Amino acid sequence: MGNKNKDSFLRGAFILGLAGIIVKIIGGFFRIPLGNMIGEDGMGYYQAAYPVYTLFLTLATAGFPTALAKLVSEKSAIGDYKGAQKIFKVSYTVLFMTGLIAFCIFFFGANYIVNNIMGNPGAYYAMIAISPALLFVPIMSSYRGYFQGRKEMTKIAISQIAEQFFRVALGLWLAYYLMEARGPKLGAAGAITGATVGAIASITYLILAYLREGKKRKLEIKSSQHFRDESVGRILKKILVVAIPITIGASVMPLVNMVDNVIVIKRLVAAGYSLKEANAMFGQLTGFAMAIINLPSVITIAMSMSLVPSISESYAIGNKVKARKDTQSATKVTLLMVLPAAFGIAALAIPIMQLLYPKQPEMVGNLLLVLTPCVIFLGLMQTMNGILQGMGKPMVPVVALGAGMLFKIIISYTLTSVPTINVFGSALGTISAYFIAVLIELHYIKKSMNIKFSIKDFILRPLITVLTMFVVVKLSYGFLTNIIGSKLSTVVSIGIGAAIYGIVIILIGGISKEELLTIPKGDKIYKILKKFNLMR
Repeated sequence: MGNKNKDSFLRGAFILGLAGIIVKIIGGFFRIPLGNMIGEDGMGYYQAAYPVYTLFLTLATAGFPTALAKLVSEKSAIGDYKGAQKIFKVSYTVLFMTGLIAFCIFFFGANYIVNNIMGNPGAYYAMIAISPALLFVPIMSSYRGYFQGRKEMTKIAISQIAEQFFRVALGLWLAYYLMEARGPKLGAAGAITGATVGAIASITYLILAYLREGKKRKLEIKSSQHFRDESVGRILKKILVVAIPITIGASVMPLVNMVDNVIVIKRLVAAGYSLKEANAMFGQLTGFAMAIINLPSVITIAMSMSLVPSISESYAIGNKVKARKDTQSATKVTLLMVLPAAFGIAALAIPIMQLLYPKQPEMVGNLLLVLTPCVIFLGLMQTMNGILQGMGKPMVPVVALGAGMLFKIIISYTLTSVPTINVFGSALGTISAYFIAVLIELHYIKKSMNIKFSIKDFILRPLITVLTMFVVVKLSYGFLTNIIGSKLSTVVSIGIGAAIYGIVIILIGGISKEELLTIPKGDKIYKILKKFNLMR
């Protein structure tokens, strides 16, 4: 029975992980055609509304699905399907009410939010367009939590992909249509409407899946064992005990993004820029440059997800040696992934932005260049979050990011109002936030686990590799541009950089067999390298 449970858990984790990667890739590349369609003005309005929506959504739903899944799973395990059903109904009602309140704040308070808090009145239509999503997404979360508790992960995965597909497809179509007809304000509103359409598509599938199992559910409820009727208040208390710490932790990142919304445009206007210029700069920073910076996080989020059960298991059985080994391997593999991504982006920052967003000025490439350290710090932070959650210390990342956010507020507020620094001040604030968070989390992990990181393995070898790659990429791009043009040279240089990185890291012994095997498809890569006597 134990093996069967383990297999179903691994299957569920694989399904959700695969869906998560598909969703992230679709979402990540959504920004490229969108940016080209609605321009920096439209992205400024889009980015003004979307992080506020994300924050409200996180506050309304972050902890509830996890709490619901935990409680439904516990009830189902002892055969109390009637109790599980009651927990689902209570959660559904609470989430519907929180969604309704959030919708009312957004819809009726949009004018006040964009004018008095953000100082960006052009974002009004985007704010109105996103508000209906707050009615549907919380209900969708309740169904996902219920199915997660029953270990029916395929249904959740399909709903996630459906949501993202319709969000992107309809969002891009509406953005294109409204941008052509009405300009960037309504173009941004069209793009953001995709979130509501995606939520409706997802919830439609989930409700149909739920109704399809109606007969089976009635039989389960009828045959319920150990049913003990609990009051709504008691159930709600159980949910909140689990949900509140998760919600606090999940709210920190949206709050970091909210800092930009509240500070950047106002401080740029204070620096002497017009509202239109300030909004365009804000769009260039958050809609274009940060979209590229966030792409490598697809890999580190997957790493974080796999670390939680591994570290948890080691702690549960008191095997600190394995926990330390897993932590060292995960940190090293994360560095092996984020360092080449960061240095590769830095080497080709301006050509990459010209390739993806040909209508944008060179300043967008410079913003991307300045932001590249975020790739490293964000990747390390996500991995360390997984380690700390596995250790049963979910509040450490909250404190770390809280401290980082304080630095971001001070730096962004001070530097963004300096005309010669302008929006780059906010970029420097973001780098400082992630850097401070990583320092705090790393210090806590080293102290709690009594762990050491070798300078040779964790700093010298990776740096030699990425610096070699950086130089080769720069030279190859410079050489090829005169022969095949800038755009094709960018693509070819990225390929050359990846090949050089792989060769150098293997030649200097920068990755061991065990570490290689932790990477997706690592076993196949190892067999090929062994065949050519490149690894033992």
